Amino acid sequence: MTAPSLATADIETALATVSAADIASAYRILDAAGLVSATTHFSYFGLSEPDKRELFAGTVGPRQFRAMLIDMASGEQHDVVVSPSEDRIVSDRILDPAVDGQLPVVLLEFGLVEEVIHKDERWLAAMRKRGLTDLTQLRVNPLSAQVAQNENEVGRRLQRCFTFVQKTPEDLGWAHPVDGVTVIIDVVTREVLDVIDYVDLPVPQEDGNYHLASWVNQPERAGLKPIEITQPQGPSFTIDDNHVLSWAGWSLQVGFDQREGLVLRNIAIEDEGTRRSVIYRASIAEMMVPYGDPSPQRWFQNFFDCGEYLLGGFANSLELGCDCVGDITYLDAIVAGNDGQPHIIPQAICIHEEDAGILWKHSDNWNGSSDSRRNRRLVISFFVTVGNYDYGFYWYLYLDGKIEHEVKATGVVFTSAYPGTGYKFASELAPGLGAPYHQHLFSARLDMAVDGLDNSVDELEAVLVPRGPENPHGTGITQLRTRLTTESDAQRMADNSKGRSWLVSNPGVQNRLGGDVAYVLYPEGQPTLLADSESDIHARATYATKHLWVTAYEPTEQYPAGDFVNQHPGGAGLPQWVKADRSVDNTDIVLWHTFGLTHFPRLEDWPIMPVDSAGFVLKPHGFFGRNPTLDVPESTSDHCHPASGSHDADASHPAGDHHHH
Repeated sequence: MTAPSLATADIETALATVSAADIASAYRILDAAGLVSATTHFSYFGLSEPDKRELFAGTVGPRQFRAMLIDMASGEQHDVVVSPSEDRIVSDRILDPAVDGQLPVVLLEFGLVEEVIHKDERWLAAMRKRGLTDLTQLRVNPLSAQVAQNENEVGRRLQRCFTFVQKTPEDLGWAHPVDGVTVIIDVVTREVLDVIDYVDLPVPQEDGNYHLASWVNQPERAGLKPIEITQPQGPSFTIDDNHVLSWAGWSLQVGFDQREGLVLRNIAIEDEGTRRSVIYRASIAEMMVPYGDPSPQRWFQNFFDCGEYLLGGFANSLELGCDCVGDITYLDAIVAGNDGQPHIIPQAICIHEEDAGILWKHSDNWNGSSDSRRNRRLVISFFVTVGNYDYGFYWYLYLDGKIEHEVKATGVVFTSAYPGTGYKFASELAPGLGAPYHQHLFSARLDMAVDGLDNSVDELEAVLVPRGPENPHGTGITQLRTRLTTESDAQRMADNSKGRSWLVSNPGVQNRLGGDVAYVLYPEGQPTLLADSESDIHARATYATKHLWVTAYEPTEQYPAGDFVNQHPGGAGLPQWVKADRSVDNTDIVLWHTFGLTHFPRLEDWPIMPVDSAGFVLKPHGFFGRNPTLDVPESTSDHCHPASGSHDADASHPAGDHHHH
């Protein structure tokens, strides 16, 4: 397939992020069809992805939206596709929870569990046994339930709940877990199915109130002078009403989804006057946090923050000078609330430039020249709070064609009571306070379009050539290239001892030396899912068992653990799709890259965790004919005395929901 012209207004309109008008018109149609009652909750609402092939052929129909609806009185769940411009419902499927799993958690469930559990005699008895009688101090924390463990749980919408003590309204409740008691609740029938009092562990007493000046009890660190970041002529990027962003030769469309958060579309870079595509669609399509403490009260603990909790909907409103520093442009995010009405998250997306150190430098001994250029990057980010943890998601574009993604994990670690010295599944963070070992495993969905839609993937490895006639002194090293031709071949593990990386090329487009143009994915190579292959979580999060999957493009294949993750029995998503073993050689392909953190909490992670980060890098590899940054002007500032003049930056900002500071 030849390189499409991605810069058409029609495509940008078709892929524009969900608007308040889209939500309102879809609601009217769903309501008119009798799908919305007083007890209906909108679990998810988003753009139904059009088929890329139809989009570029110009045959795509009107915009369609997907709504996931749950009646919290009956438990009935609908997966509906609606077409507002045609005023019709395209499809409506009723889910079978035993087979399909459950729709994502709705906000009602968070408050509901405490209300119901506070009245349960079994739970009250377990609390009394521990000397806990003041209900105003007892916070009940609902956790996604994993899978049904017995007949009584099959088909029910469950939460498994832990209890924490919050001494005062200002107190950090995570410091005082009431460990050893698990409550299982059906949030539709609002009944407590079971209260299991496994073990009586002392409630940790030491406070963790980092947010209170009175608690920190030490003077603020002295001597930190202000760092001012200014762009007197404004930023070097422009953004239009469809959120199409242009910066230093790059262009892309910024989207936002309630489930995935930031979605970047049609990422392209200009090369000698030609706009060349790199990625059609990039997002973090899933993230899962499995806990590694096998004790009876918490062996089931794991959270799919995209598929179960819809992390995009938990985006923070960002504050200038605190969350983002410099000359910032903000975009609002618009999602559907559980009531089906538009909900605006002001300043959810932060866009800015930042200095990125030296780009290149050389002082030549022969010709006497001394030249250097500074790098900069465009940052597109958002931050979410999901329960105890907070995550920042950062996409970076660089002047040299590099694309990087970084997740910054912070917030408060999930706590437990520490059973005693030598416990091998948790760290002790404060007297008697534990933090179970766990992982954070993200899946980047990278729908590649390197100079067009037909791409291939080679695995690259550094190898020592055996000593012989070709390598008589044993010093020869080379790079091994292995083409991944089918979906079964293309399930791969990173291996840092071999410098393993994955080259995504376009066999139909050559660079000036005759090689296929390409980008390389460099993985960090940290552990994948550490769980037994027969375990429930392995079946539900199979995507996280490999660093790389490559699949043939199919528009309905959006989420690596399947569409309905909450209480799903497992096997959905990537393991199901790759059974077809389709060709992934010189065709339209999607890369799924697993990356993340394996966290053995430190004392320094309490009571609030300094940022820990994970991510990956994509670099051009034979995509350009030479270093593409030879045209970057020299820096001009008080500290640097270049030969050439300064460079005027274009800082136009059309109207729209942009907040510019």
